[in-house]
Amino acid sequence: MTQQTYSISELANEFDVTVRSIRFYEDSGLLNPARRGQTRIYSRKDRVRLKLILRGKRLGISLAETRELFDLWDNTHQGSEQQLKLMLDIIDKKREALRQQLSDIAMVNLELDNAEARCRDALRDLIEAPDGAIGKVAKEPSAKR
Repeated sequence: MTQQTYSISELANEFDVTVRSIRFYEDSGLLNPARRGQTRIYSRKDRVRLKLILRGKRLGISLAETRELFDLWDNTHQGSEQQLKLMLDIIDKKREALRQQLSDIAMVNLELDNAEARCRDALRDLIEAPDGAIGKVAKEPSAKR
């Protein structure tokens, strides 16, 4: 069985990322392609790692956390209790951060609702005020046109 390999442009196209991004992950030590002269040759392992990096990125997992998970995997070649516990810890932290963000969003929405209600009340009071300039303009048509 021949091992499947990929060029940097094939991976970039497949995962809809830039070649520069893949090089960045390589410079960060997350990918380690073989080289043939100046040409990078990515293995199926590299492809899987890129997929995991991008999935982690979508989940808010930092590159440092990803590197730590990869290092634990590389030390055992099959994963470990330590790796799984780290992943569960990362998940717990991400969920807590999301809970806090949801709480913050709810608070901002409440503040926006309150500000909107005050503005609408103030506008209504100005329009309905018997001696208010805006009230007169809104209620009395101009004599000159």
